[in-house]
Amino acid sequence: MTAPTPPPFNAPAARRLRAALGMAPEHVAHGMRISYGHPHITPDDVRAWERGAAAPSGSELTALAGVLWCSPAELIGRPRTLREHRIARCLAPEDVARAVGHDVHAYLRMEETDTWRGTERQAGALAELLGLTLPDFVSVTGRDAKLGGLLRSAATTRWQAYVRPVAKLVPLDRRFLEAALQRLHEDYQGHMAATLSWGGGRGDAGGAGQEFLDRIVEHFWAKLQDDTGPEPG
Repeated sequence: MTAPTPPPFNAPAARRLRAALGMAPEHVAHGMRISYGHPHITPDDVRAWERGAAAPSGSELTALAGVLWCSPAELIGRPRTLREHRIARCLAPEDVARAVGHDVHAYLRMEETDTWRGTERQAGALAELLGLTLPDFVSVTGRDAKLGGLLRSAATTRWQAYVRPVAKLVPLDRRFLEAALQRLHEDYQGHMAATLSWGGGRGDAGGAGQEFLDRIVEHFWAKLQDDTGPEPG
């Protein structure tokens, strides 16, 4: 089994927090060795993390946060995966597995493979426990790719046909989804029409349209945010 990818590390934040406490890298390394059971950590490791030349593992990041009197969330960039969201909340795998009603080994496999398998109730419990925004909820439950495909089809064909499939992935009021899909469709068609009006032909239009479609999920969340500040649940 391969080692898990380290969470995204915020090197400037680690350096700033250490300096604010008046600690040297030697003090940080000593605290991690003595108080948090990481006997291999040296001051050079701490310096490398702060330079961005290396990143601590998940357990090392948790220990580092303890030494620096901060939460792990303050030392990582924006969480992207299920595992990173768990670490940011200072939760053990057993805590999450118990809260959502999964066997811990099954849950760990989900983290390792970046796939979520569970009922809607379990997904809701996961979102509440990890404080996930709706975009994060969709992402960590493995729905991003499917959502992107549906949104591309909605923008390029008849958007009304995709309200129900999108609603199965995004737990929001149908009115918000209809408005967002209609605006995506109109924006895409507007890009195409504007490019064609310049006399560039289909090739140029295809380039402009493809750029819009490549960021279709981002556009979708932005349009929803214009109407409401959605949270999962």
